[in-house]
Amino acid sequence: MSDKSRVPDWGRFRHEAGRPAVMGIINVTPDSFSDGGLFLDRDAAVEHGERLAGEGADILDVGGESTRPGAAPADVEVELDRVIPVIEGLRRRVDVPISIDTSNPEVMRAAVDAGACLINDVRALQRPGALEAAVASGVSVCLMHMQGDPGTMQKQPHYEDVVAEVAAFLSDRMTAALDAGIPQDRIIVDPGFGFGKNLDHNLELLRNLPAMAVRNAPVLAGLSRKSMIPRMLGYDPVDRVAPSVALALFAAERGAAILRVHDVRETVDGLRAWIVAKGEANVH
Repeated sequence: MSDKSRVPDWGRFRHEAGRPAVMGIINVTPDSFSDGGLFLDRDAAVEHGERLAGEGADILDVGGESTRPGAAPADVEVELDRVIPVIEGLRRRVDVPISIDTSNPEVMRAAVDAGACLINDVRALQRPGALEAAVASGVSVCLMHMQGDPGTMQKQPHYEDVVAEVAAFLSDRMTAALDAGIPQDRIIVDPGFGFGKNLDHNLELLRNLPAMAVRNAPVLAGLSRKSMIPRMLGYDPVDRVAPSVALALFAAERGAAILRVHDVRETVDGLRAWIVAKGEANVH
């Protein structure tokens, strides 16, 4: 994208001093693991994005392809039909950056043209043409680790050293992005909690989150409502909001720069309380 004015200042990803940015999730899919089907309608998705922005989201992440365990890939035209009207609607009605959650280069290009300023790719720009599309877009990218693909990733994931292997993958993909011409200050990394990892792998990555910040890249942590929660607790709670906020705060403590969440208001309130408790903000 040649119009650099459409690329937000990096500081907008840190809306309030002392806390990570909060990325609100908008799944425009029929089958995402937590909210599939709720926002498949364009107007419902845009209204949901407005609500999340009002609750304090610093960026909105729009996705049209489910990447839950066992999910099949979406047709590109279907994905375009789902996400582009939503991005266009949000761009007219909210004043926060918009991210496109996709691995498809055609969707990347169309989404950036519609107003997206971040490409969030669970496949780390490995699909044919994806890296080139990201470079040409001129926007920021998030590179995520996934072992396997959504259809197979949770079938006995295995690592010799999950922290070292995930960090090495992120470093390799960051090198590929840098070599292709993406500036370092536009690259985010994501260890991919729940994407080809069992509970022990997820916890090991979370406890060692600083090791994911390869070349000092900002780290995105996506832990919201994931299946690791009932496995941690030994039961599935009525809802997963409270444990999701607890995990978000732990990720923040471990250095996460961006928290990708479903429950924006609760996460923002939790972060504000965390900041006050640390003595880094005044009590109002």
